[in-house]
Formats: sequence, C-alpha cells, structure tokens
Amino acid sequence: MSSPEGVYEAICEATSGVVVGNEDILEGLTIALLTDGHVLLEGVPGVAKTTIANAFAQATGLSYSRVQMTPDMVPADIVGTNVYRQATGEFQLRKGPVFANLVVADEINRATPKTQSALLEAMEESTVTIDGETLSLPAPFMVIATQNPIEMEGVFELPEAQRDRFQFKYTVDIPDRAEEREVLNRFDSAPALDAETVSQVVDSDELAAAQDVVTDVFVAEPVKEYILDLVAATREAATLQYGGSPRATLAFLRGSKARAAIRGRSYVIPDDVKALTEPVFVHRVIRTTDAELADQSVTAIIEEIVDGVMPPSADLEFDANSQPQAPDGGSELDEE
Repeated sequence: MSSPEGVYEAICEATSGVVVGNEDILEGLTIALLTDGHVLLEGVPGVAKTTIANAFAQATGLSYSRVQMTPDMVPADIVGTNVYRQATGEFQLRKGPVFANLVVADEINRATPKTQSALLEAMEESTVTIDGETLSLPAPFMVIATQNPIEMEGVFELPEAQRDRFQFKYTVDIPDRAEEREVLNRFDSAPALDAETVSQVVDSDELAAAQDVVTDVFVAEPVKEYILDLVAATREAATLQYGGSPRATLAFLRGSKARAAIRGRSYVIPDDVKALTEPVFVHRVIRTTDAELADQSVTAIIEEIVDGVMPPSADLEFDANSQPQAPDGGSELDEE
C-alpha cells in the first residue's frame, strides 16, 4: 500500500466512521502530507474542523500534538525553551509541541502575532531556533491549523506572510441535511464516537514510498505554462491588489503531481491544476478596495480568473519514452 492511491484510500476508509463527507478536504490533507505542505481549515464553530484534523493524524500514525491557541500563549509554549535544572546546575532543553510530525494548531487566529510567528520558521524550513541554536523538526512535518471566520473579538488575523506558508486553505461547510442526519444516526448508536477511535492504516515507510512516487510524476511543459499563466493572471487582475506568490506556483506543481498520483496516473493533466485553484489562491490573493466595496467575493474573483485562462490543448502529447501519447480523437488530459 505504498502507492499514493492506496494511502489516500486507506485514510478515507479509516476516517469514514468519524468524518461524514468532506472528501475534498481529506484529499487536500493527503496531498499536503505527500508534498510537505501545510493546510488551513476555516469554518464556523461545530463543523468538525478539529475532528477532521485529529482523525487524519490518527489514521497516518505519525507523532502528533494538538495545541489550543490562546491570547496568553508565548512563542516558548510552541517551540520550547531551555530550563535551568538546579540539581545539575545546567540548562536542559524542554521541547515544545512543535516537535511532532503533525501539529494541529486549533484556532490559530486566537494567538497573538508574536506567538503565530513562532510557526513561521517551522513551516518554511522544518527547523526552530531556541536561544540561538537551530534544531531540526521530525520528518515529515506538517501543520494543520483551524480558524473561525465569524468571531472578531479576541482574535488576530493571520499576516500575509503566514497565510502564504499554508499550501492550501479549505472551508469546512455546514453539512447538508442528509449528512447531518448521518451524524445524528452515528452518535445515537455510539455517543462516545470521536477521532481517537480511528485506527492507524499507514506507517512512515509507506508514506516515504508514496512521496517518492509523487516526486516522479511527469509534468509536461504546456502544463507548467498553464500554472504560470494562472498565477500571472492573479497578479494582473484589476480586482486584486496582490496576486499569487511564487509559493503558489510551487503549490500548484507539487499539489497537481500528488493529485495525479492519488488517481493512479504518472502524469499531470490540466484538470489536476484547475482543481487546486481555489485552495491555492483563496488565502493568498488580496482584493482591491473597490472589489471589497462592490462585495465581490474572493472565490468569485478566482473563478472568473480561471475561466479566462486557456488550458493546454486537448491534443497535448507527452514524452514518447516515458509518457503515453494522446490518442487520435481523444486525449489523455480528460479526467477519469
């Protein structure tokens, strides 16, 4: 089960007893894990943001920690600090919760900017610096952060630099009636049901092998040009003050390779890139004042930009030595 496809299917099956719906979010978390990315989950209270993150952590079997962010936290509460031991007369390193494979930062926007910044180095370089000493974090390393978009008191909006470090952002929506009925039925028969009941289904060796498969996925030059066109279009849009960063470009490249591998393909198609436009852009781009006053949503702006960028032609051909050629009258670019 070392294939990305097998890893994703195993995680979905393992978490299905606790997580109802939200398949796109589980896919995004799997893609991020396979590409050393981080994910921001946003949603109103009670939609199971933390449950999804914890269930995913349980299924992967990686070491993980959950940090409840609050305004009174300081950076040392995240990364750790050196503690003086009177018995020995020496300082001893006490590592913080960031020293785990998977860190769940619950309600990250409740922490002050100073505390939020404690994650910047960790998310970008997989290291932390304590009293001038740089320490490596476990590999793989992934941050899943949650935040509430409607509560404005006692919260601190994430700065652009930190939002940009998240590979994807997903909105956890209110479930539809059928999904909510399923939640009722499950908790009626098993009141104690929670993420702790999820079993581990993959190990570190299988994850490492799946990451190697993702690395080898082929991306044709026209698909790379499509990625560049999409990012450039956000920078040129009249409704956006700031468009996608180079990190957005890399998020498309890595994410589309993982999405293709999860679907059993060894090559990326434009649909892989297009499917990631909202989670890659929605937290990175910034609207102009006029767009805000006109009440144009970021999602609508992104959709308009994507619709205006022409994807590669359907008769795109891959490398003859390692990739399939598009057949006459059809295309390997069509999504299965």
